[in-house]
Formats: sequence, structure tokens, C-alpha cells
Amino acid sequence: MTVDQYNVTGMSCAACQARVEKAVSKVDGVTSCAVSLLTNSMGVEGTASPDAVIQAVKNAGYGASLKGEKKTLPKADELSNPDIPRLRKRLILSVGFLLILMYITMGHNMLSWPLPSYFTHNHLALALVQMLLALTVMVINRDFFVNGLKSVLHGAPNMDTLVALGSAVSFGWSLYVIFTMCGAITRGESNMSLMETYHNQLWFESAAMIPALITVGKLLEAISKGKTTNAVRSLMRLSPQQATLLRDDQEIEVDIEQVQPGDIFIVRPGSRIPVDGIIEEGNSAVDESALTGESIPVDKTAGDTVSAATMNCSGYLRCRATRVGEDTTLAQIIRMVSDAAATKAPIARIADRVSAIFVPAVIIIAVIVVIGWLLADKGLDFALTRGISVLVISCPCALGLATPVAIMVGNGVGAKNGILFKTSEALEETGKITIMAVDKTGTLTAGAPTVTDILPANGTSANDLLQKAVSIEALSEHPLAKAILIKAEEVGISPLPVEQFQNHPGNGLKCVIAGKTLLAGNEAFVHPSSDINVSMLRLAGKTPLFFSENGQFLGVITVADVLKSDSAEAVLALEKLGIDVTMITGDSEQTAKAVADQAGVRHVIAGVLPDGKATAVYSLQAEGKVAMVGDGINDAPALTRADIGIAIGAGTDVAIDSADIVLVHSTLNDAAAAVRLSRHTLTNIHQNLFWAFFYNLICIPMAAGLFPWQISPMIGAAAMSLSSFTVCMNALRLNRVNIRDGSNDRPLRKKPVSRADTSIRTATLHIEGMMCTHCEHTVKQALESLPFVETASADYQTGKVNVTFSGEPDEAAIRNAIEAEDYAYIGMNSETST
Repeated sequence: MTVDQYNVTGMSCAACQARVEKAVSKVDGVTSCAVSLLTNSMGVEGTASPDAVIQAVKNAGYGASLKGEKKTLPKADELSNPDIPRLRKRLILSVGFLLILMYITMGHNMLSWPLPSYFTHNHLALALVQMLLALTVMVINRDFFVNGLKSVLHGAPNMDTLVALGSAVSFGWSLYVIFTMCGAITRGESNMSLMETYHNQLWFESAAMIPALITVGKLLEAISKGKTTNAVRSLMRLSPQQATLLRDDQEIEVDIEQVQPGDIFIVRPGSRIPVDGIIEEGNSAVDESALTGESIPVDKTAGDTVSAATMNCSGYLRCRATRVGEDTTLAQIIRMVSDAAATKAPIARIADRVSAIFVPAVIIIAVIVVIGWLLADKGLDFALTRGISVLVISCPCALGLATPVAIMVGNGVGAKNGILFKTSEALEETGKITIMAVDKTGTLTAGAPTVTDILPANGTSANDLLQKAVSIEALSEHPLAKAILIKAEEVGISPLPVEQFQNHPGNGLKCVIAGKTLLAGNEAFVHPSSDINVSMLRLAGKTPLFFSENGQFLGVITVADVLKSDSAEAVLALEKLGIDVTMITGDSEQTAKAVADQAGVRHVIAGVLPDGKATAVYSLQAEGKVAMVGDGINDAPALTRADIGIAIGAGTDVAIDSADIVLVHSTLNDAAAAVRLSRHTLTNIHQNLFWAFFYNLICIPMAAGLFPWQISPMIGAAAMSLSSFTVCMNALRLNRVNIRDGSNDRPLRKKPVSRADTSIRTATLHIEGMMCTHCEHTVKQALESLPFVETASADYQTGKVNVTFSGEPDEAAIRNAIEAEDYAYIGMNSETST
């Protein structure tokens, strides 16, 4: 299933948005459609052809075009609003003619400001001048009338329809009054009667003021909407437009679009890195704050990766391009934020349902108001005034913008802080989570073995033990050996020459150094004679490596995947937010609990397979909304299963693709920041929706004349203009939120989660008779049909089936299910019960 992105033109309010969504959703092959009034974009999922989608939009009275497929970095102009210059010019012209009109209607008529003597007591001439001025303003703002008429013809009246109706009725009534004045002159009626008609019944200033004031609101709205995308535009502007390539030992300047993967590019101090790459030569400090928000430059050397738009602060770098154009980290961040803006948050559906019927309802209300006042014998001019006021004060735009502007600003704040929400739904729902499941390795811990203790035996120094250890481990490819090499390099110890190196898989290493036999490995291989309490080390989650020389015990070096420096702080912050943290890991229960104690995690589910992690998340969902934080391929099923999947930015592409949120900084602290940002954004949306509903709920009855005070059409137009502007400006307040400040954190709930019913158990079944992948599938189906089996994964080559249970397994039922398919059940090895 593919998702195509389109540009949509001609939309003016939430009713337009709803009309386009409805039209496209009816196209054969379209499974979902989300239209953004904020970015004038549309995402369409399904198999429908672009031509069919574009035609459906055109049939609805709007324009559409498929977004380009170029593999180049997006430009800042793509998010700029082309309507701003046009609206500004339109407003300037409107105001010029409107001022002349207001000089006549208010300055001359009310304040006796001077006019040429020809107009003295020439009320018909004055009325004709007003008509021409009002008509000029209406022509300048003809878009309201053209779009309003089109929307009516397509059966979907919108905000332009309300504006056009209000202005046209005012103009039409005034034109009728002019003909009445002509008739009065023909009949020879007194000048006093003519003057009374002129002063009391002409509404040309309303006819001109309504579109002019709405244009003011449109311009303010366009400017404020533009500010909501400032964060993304600032990222776009960071990317250099040229790169310095090294070809045939010559440096040449090329456009950024010409850089290809594998090209060698040069970055001098003070220049921005043009594309993602790997340093081949040079050392420098690189400022990555544009992508990660981290203000302290990061030291880089040969072999390290660099990202587009980051700043080379000090040294000369020669790099090899790895990802260019839309594949760079910067472009992916921009795409995630832009795509999130094009999706629809669940809360927006409330406004969508209202907006779809809003304009027709307002027109009906206006007609009822006019008829009502006529029946009340208030006169046609009074009734029309009240009806026009209802038309121009009603604002569907505020409803339509309430959610998307807040979502866009929230996404921008997240992007600036290294928190990328893939969808609007993720931004809305993250603040509602009550349980956060976290992976251990790479999430709570550093994800790489580190030397934690050097414990020499009597007669051996720590440096001597480390030098012997690094000498033998330097020839090993084991991950634990790398930790010892890193430690030795940190303290400046070099390995000694080694002879007769031997690797004993599963046990250890053996070699000769200066004629002495050195052993390194597990306890059974080395046979240490020491009072070192190994069991306590293992309880602390550490792996001991033993060393001896010519049979004499040298000591122990312990290695562990150490806790990240901020993990404990992050867990505490999440608990302050009312979120219960549960660690889910494939490690042993002993190691898992040791790490959990250090991090302050109260709940642990250990020893689970990848499918088991997904099952664990599923069981937690019975108690609340669950977010899963992980970084590895084995976390992908759980990230997908969770209500919100959060990927550590330094994790695998599979984990990032499976997640709803990406934490660029690779710190769990940002998970808490994401929750805060979501809650602030949701609060802002609620404020916007309240204002939009409250505004219409109060202002429409006021305009209808149901309260003692009355609103003129001009005041109504001004209020309508300001309503959308107010919603946009309220959303911009999110830019002032410090999402890393937890001083005001409040939990969503008071009671902690009980873990009485979240037991997870995995086991390995031994089956005989499986001969092929078809057998694997048959066994899998047979087991997963049992009510207590969540997942089953069979391997016909080993005869083993890894099974995850959601309750107490019934071995007799398992045997019957296997034997019913003509396979032999041998037995079960239970691996974990937590």
C-alpha cells in the first residue's frame, strides 16, 4: 500500500478541507485520505491512480497536483506561504479605496468633513460614489465571490460563501435603496425624505468593509500559519547548496544535487557539512546542535560519521559521502515533521464533523433570523442587518485550524529538541500513556561492554593484570575482548608480543608471552584459586573474566553493559509524570534485576524472545496505554505492538521504521520530554477548540440580536478575522514551553500499576518429525490455536519450537495438539517465568 502526497489549492476553511477529503475518499482504491488546511497538502493511501485523485479534487471545485519525486533535499521555499504577498497587495488596495469610502460615510456625513461643492445635498451622487467605491473593493477581493459561488455550485458552501453572501446582500440592498431614491426624486419628494433614506438605509460601507476586514484576517492568519513552520524552514535553510568534491586530486565546487554516494568531499573549518558521510582523514570538533540540540561540539576522527547541515568547527576533514539528497539525516527529519503535519490527529475529527455542516447550518440560521425579525415586525432593514451579521461573524476557520496549527508548532518544538513525531496521532497520544516499557541494552544501558572492575590477585598489580589481559585479548574477536582493549587504550597500556595463540570456543584463550603460558576465560577453564566473591559480581550484572600465568592466578576483570548516566534520572522523571516503567529484556533475570535496581525500575520482565517482547507489551496494554522504547531489530515487533513506539535515534533502521517517535539524542530523558510536549500540545488544542466553539456559540446569538447589545456586520467581520488569528497565536505559545523542565510535572493517575496479572513465560518445545517449512507452519498454527499460547516459532532443522505463553501452559493440551498433526512431542524446557 502506497501513500502519495499532493498539493491542494483553493481551500479557504475547514469546510473546504472536509469537502476535499470526502471527494477523494470516494475514489475507488483510496483507503484513507488526510487533508491539511495548514500546509495545503493531502496524503492519500491506497492503489488509486494520481489522475483519478486529482480529478476528484477538481470535481469538488479545487486544484491538486502530485508532489515531486526528486531525490534532492527539500527547500525552505516549499513551506513558505505564497498567499502572503498576494494578500498584502490586495489589502493595501482595499484599504486605499475603503478609506475614501469611510471619509464620505463617516467623515462627511457624520462629522461634516469637506467635499467638493457638487456633492452638497446631492445625496444621489454621494450614493453613486459610495456604490462605485464599494464595488471596486469587492472586485479587488473577488476571490471571495468566485470561490463562494463555486462552492455553492458544487454543493459544499464554505467560509467564502458566508463572506460573499454578507457583502453581496449589503450591496444588493443598498443598490435597491438607490433605485428607491431615484423613484423619490422622480415623484418630487422632499430633500429631507431623500436625506433620511440616504443616511439610514445605505450599507455600501458594510459591503466593502466585510471583504476588506476578512482579508486582514486572512493575511494575519497566513503570517501566523507561516510562523508555525519556522522550525522546519530553519532546518531546510541549514543545508549548504554547494559541496567541495575531490576529483583527480583537484578540488571542485559543485551544486549539492550533483553529489553522489561514494564521492569524496572536503569540509574546511567554519563550513557546514553538505551530506552525510564518513570521515576518511582529519580530526575536528563538529557542532551537531542543528540536528540534536546538543550545544557542545562532538569530537570526530577518521571512521566517525558526520551529518548534513552540521558545522565543522576546527579541523580539515576529508569525507566519503554515504547518504545524499532526501536520504540524509537532515532530510529525513524534515520529512518526518512535514509528514506529521499532513496527518490528522484523532481530536481533529471532532472539528471536522462540525465543519462539514457548519456553513450550511449558518446560512439556515441567517435565513431563520431574517424571517424571525420580519415576523416580529422589526422591518426589512433591521432583519437584513441581523442576518448579514450572522453570516459574517461565523468562523469555520478557527475550528479547522485549532488542531493542525498546534500540531505543527508542537512538531517544530520536538524537531528542535531532537524528538521526531512521525504522525499527528503520535504527538497527541504520547501524553496519554500510563505505562512505558523499555528495552535494557542500548536504551537503559550504553549497549556496549565496558570494563567495570580490575581485581588483581595477591602479588599482581592492576596494571600488570590489564597488560597481560590486553595482550591475549587483542587477538580475540569476542565483544568482551573489545572492552578490555578500550580500557587499556584509555590508560595507555600496549599489548605484549604473543606466541602460540589458541582459541578454545566457549571456554577461553591460551597463548605464550615471554615463555610463560597465559590463560584467559571462564572459571572452569582457568581454575582460579582466590577468595574473590564471583557470585556477588554476577548478582551485580557483571561478567567475570579470569586470568592465570603458568598456573598462577593473576586476577579477574569484570565487564558489563553499564547504565547510561542519565537513565536513572529519566526513570524518575517518567514516574513523576505518573508513568510506570517496566524493563523488558532477553537477558537473564539476575542481570536484568541488577540493572533495574541501578536505574530505579520497579518492574522487570526478563528472558523474553523478540516475539515475547511483543506479547509482554500486549499484556501490559490490559492495564493502560503503553509506549515501548527500544533500539534493536529484536525490539521492532514490540515497537509495532505498542500504542506508541519510541525508537532510540542511534538504533537500527528497522527499529526506527517500526516506531512512531524517534529520539535523535538516544537518551531516555527525551522520552519524558516527548510526554511533556504531547501534554502541552494537547492542552493547547483543547484551548483552541474551546475558543473556536465558544466564539461561535456566543457571537452567533449576539449577531442574531438575541442579546440586548447588537453587533453590526462590520464588527462581525472584524471579529471573524481575529478569531483565526487568535487560534494561531495561541498555538505559537508552545514555542515558549521548556519540555526538559520537569518541575511542574503531574501524573495522569494516582494509583500505581499492579503487576499481578502480567506473567510472561517462554519455553522451548522439542518436536520430532518436522521435515520442511510446511511442517514448521503446521506446528505453529497448531500451537497458536491453544488459548494459552501467544506465539510459536518452529525450526525443523533443530526440532525446536520457541513458545511464549500468556498464562499457565497445559502440557497435555500441547501434546495432543502436536500429535494430532502426526508429529512427536518430546518435552518442554521452561526458560523464563516472571
